[in-house]
Amino acid sequence: MRRLLTSLLIAAAMLTSAPASAMQVVPPGNRHAEQPDVPGASVRRTKGTKTSFDRKYEKVHDLLASDHELMAKIKKVSAAYGIDPIHVIGAIVGEHTYNVDAYDRLQSYYVKAASYAGESFRFAYNGEDVDDFIKRPQFSECNGKGDAYTLWSCRDDIWESDFRGKTVDGKSFPNNRFSAVFFQPFYAGQTFGLGQINPLTALMLSDLVSKVSGYEKLNEKDAGSVYKAIMQPDISLAFVAASIRRSIDDYKEIADMDISRNPGLTATLYNVGNSRQRAAALAAKNRTSGETVWPEENYYGWLVNDKLDELERLL
Repeated sequence: MRRLLTSLLIAAAMLTSAPASAMQVVPPGNRHAEQPDVPGASVRRTKGTKTSFDRKYEKVHDLLASDHELMAKIKKVSAAYGIDPIHVIGAIVGEHTYNVDAYDRLQSYYVKAASYAGESFRFAYNGEDVDDFIKRPQFSECNGKGDAYTLWSCRDDIWESDFRGKTVDGKSFPNNRFSAVFFQPFYAGQTFGLGQINPLTALMLSDLVSKVSGYEKLNEKDAGSVYKAIMQPDISLAFVAASIRRSIDDYKEIADMDISRNPGLTATLYNVGNSRQRAAALAAKNRTSGETVWPEENYYGWLVNDKLDELERLL
């Protein structure tokens, strides 16, 4: 039922979308006067490493300010995907402020990526490879989906509606995200590299990144190649830019809203994911509200908008 509702929302939004001339540009800045609450897990993780959000922000800001090679790469990849580089900066700042600590130099990310080379990984849960899991009949409606983004979004929807927190064919599944259960073999919630990309997100964006950047398409059967993509800074940056491009396009196509001038919103979507579903929910709300309802930033995006002048000076 949840999967059907999501599909209907997206279809209705696409069918009733206004002409391009009616596109609404989301205003810059934050809708919230004060920063929304930071999740407890992020607070505990930061306290556990005996640091603070302010210190982590300053560390990633210093990395961006001092590493001219990295900034050049950010500008180049942003141009390739047709986005302002401030969006990529916002995503990196948010991840390294709230989720992980930044390394001092870009070279450290290359060294960390090299430490994963040659390792044997697989995407599985409780002995069942994800490639076998998605052959279950519940996923049959996803067969024939034309691109990786649509295909893996469909599979993610089916996980939510048919498997998450349920017992199916005698096997119980955790009440957790598809990406956490099948695509993070080290521990749930772990993401990797400069862009802190989730392996499932990388699979979703693989076609777009291959088309624009020329990198080889990813396959769930080869977990090692997925980790290489999200750990190597050069490739990882392409996935960061592709994720932001996808979010901007989803809001334009589904909700008739241009979020490209609000880096706090693109950072929020980079953090929470599911831009298709969120754009559809916003479109439905706007059809019934009688007045414009703007998308709102979360704690992560709020910081990006709050620090925007400082971050833009990096460019």
